[in-house]
Amino acid sequence: MAGPQSGFLQSAGRDILSECIFGQFLLCASGESVKVYSSSSEECVHDLQGHTDLVSGIVRNPSNHLQVYSCSADGTVRLWDFTDGILIKVQPHSLMWRRVISDLFQLVAVHLPLSGDQEVEARELSAVLCDVSPSGAASFGRKVCVSGNKKGAKNAFTCVSCHPKEDCIATGHEDGKIRLWRNFNQKKEYTYSTLHWHHGAVNTLQFTPEGTNLLSGGIESVLVQWHYTQENQKDFLPRLGGAITHIAVSPDGSLFCTSHSDNKITIIQSCVKVSAIIQGLVKGEGVRTDLTIDPRSKALVLNGKPGHLQFYSLHRDKLLYNLDIVQQEYIHEEGLDQFEVVKAAFDTRGDWLATVEERTQKGSELEINLKLWVYDEQTQSFMLNTTVIAPHEDQITAMCFSPSPETTMLVTISFDGHFKAWLYCSLTHDSANQEGASWSCDFVGGYHHLKPGCCCFSADGSLLAVGFQEVVTVWSPSWELLTTLSQPPGAIRDLCFGRLSCSKYLLGTSTKNQLCCWNLLTCSLEWSTPVDVSLLQADPLSENMAAFCSQSGCSDLFVFKPGEPRPLYSQKALCTGKVQRAVFAPRDQMLESCEEHAQWLNRSQLYFFTQHMDLMTFSTKTEEDRLLASSKRLMVDDSVAVTPFYLLLGKHRQHQEALTNPMAERIQLPQGSIAIKELLYTPAHVLPSASFLCSMFVRSLLISSSSAR
Repeated sequence: MAGPQSGFLQSAGRDILSECIFGQFLLCASGESVKVYSSSSEECVHDLQGHTDLVSGIVRNPSNHLQVYSCSADGTVRLWDFTDGILIKVQPHSLMWRRVISDLFQLVAVHLPLSGDQEVEARELSAVLCDVSPSGAASFGRKVCVSGNKKGAKNAFTCVSCHPKEDCIATGHEDGKIRLWRNFNQKKEYTYSTLHWHHGAVNTLQFTPEGTNLLSGGIESVLVQWHYTQENQKDFLPRLGGAITHIAVSPDGSLFCTSHSDNKITIIQSCVKVSAIIQGLVKGEGVRTDLTIDPRSKALVLNGKPGHLQFYSLHRDKLLYNLDIVQQEYIHEEGLDQFEVVKAAFDTRGDWLATVEERTQKGSELEINLKLWVYDEQTQSFMLNTTVIAPHEDQITAMCFSPSPETTMLVTISFDGHFKAWLYCSLTHDSANQEGASWSCDFVGGYHHLKPGCCCFSADGSLLAVGFQEVVTVWSPSWELLTTLSQPPGAIRDLCFGRLSCSKYLLGTSTKNQLCCWNLLTCSLEWSTPVDVSLLQADPLSENMAAFCSQSGCSDLFVFKPGEPRPLYSQKALCTGKVQRAVFAPRDQMLESCEEHAQWLNRSQLYFFTQHMDLMTFSTKTEEDRLLASSKRLMVDDSVAVTPFYLLLGKHRQHQEALTNPMAERIQLPQGSIAIKELLYTPAHVLPSASFLCSMFVRSLLISSSSAR
C-alpha cells in the first residue's frame, strides 16, 4: 500500500487450501502462509509467513524429514524448517504450464532426470494431449502426470493419485467412479478397472505409503478406504462434516487427514476413529447475519454450519463452538427449502441473544421464527428461552437491543410496515434465569404506512431512530414520536448514533449516494457529502466511525469523527467489490505508544468481509513488530553452512564478539567451503564416516592466526 499507513491489512480465518501430515505435526496451506499444527493438541505451533500470494502446495523434503517445501502463486518455492519455524531458502520456480489460445491447456509430461543433487532442472517436456482442462497432477516414477478431460466428455477427471510402488494410476471422475490404470509406464497397451461407490464427483484420492489401500472422498462426507489387492472390499468412516476436498497420509501410514469444504481438518487414526479436529472459520455460501461480537467471550459471531451460529475467537484464530439455532436435521440435498439463520443480536451485557430464522417454500408464505436465548452460567452457553412464531407478517430487516440498564428490550422492524418492541416479562429486574419468565410484545409502531429499513439505539438507550424509506423518525422510551428528520432523496440504508463527545449526532446513509449527519440538539442537518457508502459502522469504545464506500468496482475506507471535518484515516482501493459486513472488535488492553496516524486502532480493531468471503483486519506496526519478534523467524545466508550449532550459537557468538572485541567487525568469519556445501546437500547413505566429517568440519571453522592479526 502506498503512502502513510495507519496499519497493515491482514487476513484472518483464511480457508484451508491443502495439508500435509508428518505424524506429530500437521502442515496446511492457509492463504499466503503455511500453518503448523500439533496433531495431538490441535494448537497452531508456527505460522510460516513469507509468501506474498496464495500458497498453492506443500510437500515434504525427501532428504530431510524436518523440512518442507511450499510453492506459491508469487512465483517462489520456499524451504522451511517447520519444527522451528525457520525459513531456510527461497528459490524462484520457472516451470510454467503451456497455455494455448481460447483458454485451452495441454497435457504435458515432464521427464525428471536422474541426479543426486538437491536441485535439478527439468528441460525435457513432451505434449501428450491438447485441448484439455486443468484438474490435477501427480508424480509417477520420473514423470509428472497431469489429468485432464477433452471437451464434451461426461466422465471428466477430477483428481489423480499415483501408486507409490506399482505401475498404477488412480483417477477420480465427475460421475463418482474411480479408475485404476495399469501398465501406464510400459510399452504394451495399458488396462484399467473401475471402482464405484460415490454418488457425486470424487473430489480427492490418496494412496497409503505402502500402496496397500486407496483413500477417496467427496460430497458425501464419508472417507472410503479401498483395499488395493481386493477391490471389492472397502471400509467407511461416515459423518465427518462438510464435503471432503483433500486427503493426506502420514509417512508411516498411521494417521489420515481430511480437509473439508467447511474449512475444517479432521485427523483420523487409520480410518478407525477421529482423533483431532482443527476447525477454521466456517464459511458457507454467504453470511446472512451481520458480524457481531459476543460481549462475554469477545468472539466473532456469524453464520456457521447450516442452521448454526459460530463463535470464533479472533485472538486465538480458533472456533470456540457452534450454537444450533434451527435445531433441525439439515439435509445435504439441492433444491430443498430449509430454515436459515438470517439475523443475530446481543444485548450489551451478553445475557441475551436474539436470532431470526426464515424459510421460503414454493407456493407458500414466508415462515419466520424469532428466538430469544439466555446465557446459562452453569453450561457456559446459550439456552432457548422464548420462540415467537410469525413475529411479523413479512421479512424482518433489522433488530437491536436497548443498551439501557433499566429495561431488557428488543426492537424488530419488518417490511410489513411496523416495528415492534419486545419486553422480557419477569417479577424482578435482574431475573434472566427466573423460571417461567418469557418475552412478549409491548408496542407496535409505524409511520404513514411506510416500510422501515433500519433502526438504531443511542448509546444510553434514551432514543430510538427508525428509518422509514426516506424519513428518519426518532422515538422516546415511552414510544412518543419526538421528531422526524428530512434528508436528500433516497431511502435510508444505515443509521448510527454518535458516541461519547459526539453523542449529539445521528448519521445516516441513503441509496442516492449521500452520507448525512444531523444535530439532534437543533434537529437540523449538520452536514452531508455525496458518497456511495455501502456500510457504516460505529466503534463502541470511541467516537470513530468507519464508512466503506464503493467506487470503480473497489471499496474505499474512511475513518472519521462526526464532529471533525477531516478523516482520521483513508484507504483507497481497499479491496475489490463491495464490503457488506464489518465490525469493530474491542481490544482486551488498550494499545500504547502507537503511531499518531494509528490512534483509531488503539481501543478496537476493525474486521470486514470481502466479496470473496475473506475476513480482513488492520493491525498497527507495533503489533507487526511484536509478532515478528515472537515468531523468531531466521533467514539463513546461503554462504554459511546450515547446521543446528549455527542456528543455536552462531548469532549469539557473533553478537558477543562484537560487544567484547572492537576489532571483531574487521575479522572475516570463515565462509562455507565447497566441501561443507557438498556435505549438506549429499544424501546420507553416500557420505563417509562421521569421524572423518567431524575433523573436516571443525577445521573449516577455525580462524587462522594471520587473519586474526
